[in-house]
Amino acid sequence: MIVYGRNPVREAIRGPRCVEQVWATVGASRESWLQGQRPPVVITSAEEIERRCGAAAHQGVCAAVEAFRYASADHVLRDPAGVIVALDQVQDPQNLGAICRSAECAGARAVVITERRAVEVTAAVCKASAGAVEHIPVARVRNLADFLQEAKRGGWWCYGADGEAPVAYDAVDYGGGAVLVLGAEGKGLRPRVAAGCDALVAIPLRGRIESLSVSAAAAVLLYAACRSTRAP
Repeated sequence: MIVYGRNPVREAIRGPRCVEQVWATVGASRESWLQGQRPPVVITSAEEIERRCGAAAHQGVCAAVEAFRYASADHVLRDPAGVIVALDQVQDPQNLGAICRSAECAGARAVVITERRAVEVTAAVCKASAGAVEHIPVARVRNLADFLQEAKRGGWWCYGADGEAPVAYDAVDYGGGAVLVLGAEGKGLRPRVAAGCDALVAIPLRGRIESLSVSAAAAVLLYAACRSTRAP
């Protein structure tokens, strides 16, 4: 995989993945975190970097790294404590990246995505996450409804985001282990996934726009839930 952008490359270097080679422009190569990099940084042109990564937003640096390592569902569900974000067929890489960034910054335990009809962790997701995917476990599951049932058997509470729900997101006690479930862009939660949640919660909208993006909704829920699960 080729990751690009200064934050994604820096976090790939800091993270557990093997970084095989880094390419940078003269200007980008002066970044302190690239000094002493092994193997040495290859100095090249911005045009060559764009050719390698296939994106203009490379900020003068890209890197060849090993394939992304997905966590297992069993790993993220062990010991019900903290917050997990589970996404029901989210397909936009910008949304997935933004959610991973919010989850990592808020102190969530993991992000769970579906194997089908959903974006996987790509270079664009790495860029949108500002490198957060290097530090937060991301698991892929075949069936999200089955995953929620497994989570509940393990002692987790599952809360689905639904704009029509009668319960406000900030009226819920997320203490213990909480799985926050958010649906796809424009579609929301599928019926079986919604039915697998212990409760559905809504974020009140007080303006004229009818909905939040899934990444914005995830950020609101994440900070509310992580605040509840954090020891005083």
